[in-house]
Amino acid sequence: MTSFTCSAAHLRPLLGTAANVTVAAKCIDAVSNMLVAARNIGFAMLCVCSVRAKNTMNIMLTNVLDAANGGLSYYLFGFALAYGSPSNGFIGKHLFGLKDFPSPSGDYSFFLYQWSFAIAAAGVTSGSIAERTQFVAYFASAVLEDNLLFGFGVLHFSGSGVVHMVGGIAGLWSAWIEGPRMGRFDSDGKPVSLRGHSGTLVVLGTFLLWFGWYGFNPGSFITVFKTYGRTGSFYGQWSTIGRTAVTTTIVGCSSALTTLFGKRLLTGHWNVSDVCNGLFGSFAEITGGCSVVDPWPAIICGFILSWVLIGCNKLAEKLKYDDPLEATQLHGGCGAWGIIFSGLFVKKAYVNEIYPGKPGRPHGLFMGGGGRL
Repeated sequence: MTSFTCSAAHLRPLLGTAANVTVAAKCIDAVSNMLVAARNIGFAMLCVCSVRAKNTMNIMLTNVLDAANGGLSYYLFGFALAYGSPSNGFIGKHLFGLKDFPSPSGDYSFFLYQWSFAIAAAGVTSGSIAERTQFVAYFASAVLEDNLLFGFGVLHFSGSGVVHMVGGIAGLWSAWIEGPRMGRFDSDGKPVSLRGHSGTLVVLGTFLLWFGWYGFNPGSFITVFKTYGRTGSFYGQWSTIGRTAVTTTIVGCSSALTTLFGKRLLTGHWNVSDVCNGLFGSFAEITGGCSVVDPWPAIICGFILSWVLIGCNKLAEKLKYDDPLEATQLHGGCGAWGIIFSGLFVKKAYVNEIYPGKPGRPHGLFMGGGGRL
């Protein structure tokens, strides 16, 4: 039997010219954008099923608003603020309205991909303040949040900090200022469950989010047909993309099972909504280091993350903090753990492969990095 090999040298004859390689890469970008669009559908389903039936139209309107308002405002100035270099090192000052675009630094597919990240951060806030926010107030806040995503000084490959923590913290303050929903806590301050109206949509929305996250994490690679120079050139960027997808899958499975049995231990019953939230939180967490860790730390990551989420929910009840979708706990708390996780388990070899030209970059504490990341 003929052995199977996979390298850039084998791929180029199949693709033809260098131009065809570029076209193939752009097609992959388009597929990633469609996967992320599926994630938006899943998030809308999760939102609508987590509120009471009387509030479904309002929460769906905010989801549509995030996409429509975010698209226009991100086109006019959001993309320029984030990527309009040369700049002062903090905020961009070029590419407003995509002027002089495309450029050597990016094409239209790159704009669409970054827009999807921006509206993801804004969507977190809509979940935190559901069922008690005036539409005009939410409209104004969404404009700001869609366009204020900048780079952090930590490794966050596809957004543990810059997307999920930004959305989680915005949701935290928004919900804290507004206060809890009527009836969420009784006269003695004890929490009262205000459950959403459809467990079926919770599960369907979660599966769509899971599917869409393969656009977020593996889809965040700009290039695909690139070797890392190992013997035979069988190992390249395509291998890293596959590992990123595996890591994303493993952390979700670990977190879902830990949440299932952890909540059973604490409450005495099985709850599919808790499992879905654990699964969702793991995806928000792993986005930071998904490309630069091995799959095995993802098991540890998912296990700890589940208890982080459970602890955040317990703390929210103690403080009488009301978040109908647990968005702050999921994105803020789990996103924070994602940054810490990257600082512990990032592998030096993977960092050098994905971020070449910058020797001596820090890596994970438990991987011999000395705690510099």
